[in-house]
Amino acid sequence: MDSTPDERCRLTVTAGEARRRLDQFLAARLPTHSRSSLQRLIREGQVVLVEQPAVSPQARGAAPPQSGLLRAGRQMAEGEVVEISFPSPIPSGLIPEEVPLSVLHEDSSMLVIDKPAGMVVHPGAGARSGTLVHALLHHCSDLSGIGGVERPGIVHRLDKGTSGVLVVAKTDAAHRDLSRQFQSRSVHKVYMALVWGRPARPSGAIDLPIGRDTLRRVKISARTTSPRDAYTEYRVLESLQGFSWLEVRPRTGRTHQIRVHLKHLGHPIVGDTVYGGARWTQAASAAHKAALAEFGRLALHAHRLELLHPLTGQTMAFEAPVPKEFASLIEVLRRA
Repeated sequence: MDSTPDERCRLTVTAGEARRRLDQFLAARLPTHSRSSLQRLIREGQVVLVEQPAVSPQARGAAPPQSGLLRAGRQMAEGEVVEISFPSPIPSGLIPEEVPLSVLHEDSSMLVIDKPAGMVVHPGAGARSGTLVHALLHHCSDLSGIGGVERPGIVHRLDKGTSGVLVVAKTDAAHRDLSRQFQSRSVHKVYMALVWGRPARPSGAIDLPIGRDTLRRVKISARTTSPRDAYTEYRVLESLQGFSWLEVRPRTGRTHQIRVHLKHLGHPIVGDTVYGGARWTQAASAAHKAALAEFGRLALHAHRLELLHPLTGQTMAFEAPVPKEFASLIEVLRRA
């Protein structure tokens, strides 16, 4: 069931469900709600015990009833009745903005766009307006509350300087399913990147756990106290004078993963001001220097995204063409 604002429902524990954890019991009975969202409702006091069985839980060998707020790990007893309240979504307070969107696909469950470089995905420090979320709230009038107050509909993100394919959920069910696909790494992603230099091998893989840098918290690196596995495959599509045009396939989805891994490989992405790619003055020719200075962005593009439709289960693939400024830079480098 998909809940409507202020909806409530009551569930009675059967013999086969006795001794299950409360969150497991709710997740099994309410399959359209994620376990994490149900755990949040439990923590907020939205799940209450309204009726206990005539025979005490002690007589059944179960844990005694608990007073106060229920806990997600509470063991349920046969005959107990719980009531779940689904409060109305909290208004985001964000003002919808009429920002043009390049739509690749749209249906009742999801929206796929070609995000331009320079657009921030969701509000944050230094970006309180003009974000993709502001544009989405204008484009999709019923999006508010899906997936969070500040990030309605967002299931993954692209860095501000990265362009390309980005999918947005339009319903709670779609948000849960798409989030699950990204978390299980079943979504196939292909990026295009222009890097400095030429990799020693025409193709390869980078298997390097990364996390928040211990010295500079704004950066991600292998120098971290909380490493998380990260795996990236690359292939050289074209070698240019002093540069390489790569196809990159991240198998995990860590923050700044492609940028950090290519930096580790010794070939940072052109225009990357954080990981060593903003060195246009070192270009070999005046034409290169001028073209790189004019380009002025991160040379990373999310070219292709393949996933299962959250409603039909059909395999769907979406592609965003390489932006004009990107293609123009490649042509300048080719001529040289």
